[in-house]
Amino acid sequence: MALNARLDHRNPLVFDTHELGRRPGALQRLNRTIDAPKDLGLKDVIEVPEGAPVELELRLESVMEGVLVTGTARAQAEGECVRCLEPLQLDVEADFQEMFSYPEADERGRAKSRSDEDAADDEDDEDRLFVEDGLFDLEPVLRDAVVLALPMQPVCQEDCPGLCAECGVRLADDPDHHHDAVDIRWAALQGLAGSLEDGEKDEMSGAEPGVDEKQEK
Repeated sequence: MALNARLDHRNPLVFDTHELGRRPGALQRLNRTIDAPKDLGLKDVIEVPEGAPVELELRLESVMEGVLVTGTARAQAEGECVRCLEPLQLDVEADFQEMFSYPEADERGRAKSRSDEDAADDEDDEDRLFVEDGLFDLEPVLRDAVVLALPMQPVCQEDCPGLCAECGVRLADDPDHHHDAVDIRWAALQGLAGSLEDGEKDEMSGAEPGVDEKQEK
């Protein structure tokens, strides 16, 4: 989050810390149900649908350098089984903890001097999350937590047998499904035998009339 970014307090994932205060050790517990933002999860694999309810349980703790946020998010994700390609639903519970720093404080909670600010590394600031005008945005933390909690290869059931490699039938629906296997070593010989039989028939059908009679005489 960029410093001095304007956060919208109407955003359900933006939280106000004014009630918490800045006295170290102060605690606040919050419960909130929000609509899932777009692309919450692993795109085209498994994700929480946009607008689906997400239950948040949060614990806000005021510390010297900012606000320590500990929480749990619960939702239902939807995706597709990687083995049988059937749609599936999965309850997801994601735990997270993140520090939202005060922009004017260094890592030890002390106020920065102007020289400290000038010498600060911009890349370090980009990796940190901040409290801006008493507000913080939980969305990037929620996204990371949900992605880590979701399976990279979701399955409808642990022992899903998948699809038949030959015809694509879902094997869970037909446990006895099978195809008669042909040994490829014999398949070539069977083809050769068939071609020889066809050749003999052609020779017999092309014989000249009277040949057999002459042979009998």
